[in-house]
Amino acid sequence: MASKQKILVIGNGMVGHKFLEAIAAQPEAAGYEITTFCEESRLAYDRVHLTEFFSGRSADDLSLVEPGFYEANNIRVLLGDKAVSIDRSAKTVTSEQGETLPYDKLVLATGSFPFVPPIPGHKRDNCFVYRTIEDLEAIRAGAEGGSVGVVIGGGLLGLEAAKALKDLGLTTHVVEFAPRLMAVQVDDGGGAMLRQKIEELGVQVHTGKNTQNIEDGDKHFHKMTFADGDVIETDVLLFSAGIRPQDHLAREFDLEVGERGGIVVNDYCQTSDPD
Repeated sequence: MASKQKILVIGNGMVGHKFLEAIAAQPEAAGYEITTFCEESRLAYDRVHLTEFFSGRSADDLSLVEPGFYEANNIRVLLGDKAVSIDRSAKTVTSEQGETLPYDKLVLATGSFPFVPPIPGHKRDNCFVYRTIEDLEAIRAGAEGGSVGVVIGGGLLGLEAAKALKDLGLTTHVVEFAPRLMAVQVDDGGGAMLRQKIEELGVQVHTGKNTQNIEDGDKHFHKMTFADGDVIETDVLLFSAGIRPQDHLAREFDLEVGERGGIVVNDYCQTSDPD
């Protein structure tokens, strides 16, 4: 009897899970031995609709995984255990908890991570990113007893984050370095229309603002000082200043990456290593 082909998947986000659904549906799926590394403590969920968490949807509601899917398809999940090293010559992956697994084919579905500008004070308590359900739980806890929330970043994700703070009952501000909201996606006219719509929703918008420092506030937890001398005080500070590709494993183990980050692939999503 031929041995099963070993497939390892690093990453159990939306893309990693959709890959598992697709491969499990193949006629030859019974010939695969599949393991997926899941860094988070919960299985794949819908990040696109994270804001709905503050409108009453639970983590279970956001889950992408049908009950029993992994068991029915004999997919092993290393929950809360991330891959930390790849040995391309031995074709093995080692996890943070010390487990080393062999592979015939390795799938990198590592996604991205939030970029936090290195502003003095950015590591203070009640400073958050908006990426995981655990982040949202921390934001909700941090908002208790507070009245003001600020989002640094006026892109699409920043505006979604502002809705989340608004849903928590906070007086909400969006601070954007560029002269308009969603500066990459819209021109000046579109930016003006978007700003009007956002402000009509009760969110205060501050564009062209370069945050210089975050320190103790007088009336609220934080005081933000801008390059033009203006100041905003807030209880909750949420960074949504873009994302960066999670490509450190590829870099560390000599896979080809792009000049601005990200793993280089061909038309078949194959990296510089054929396996």
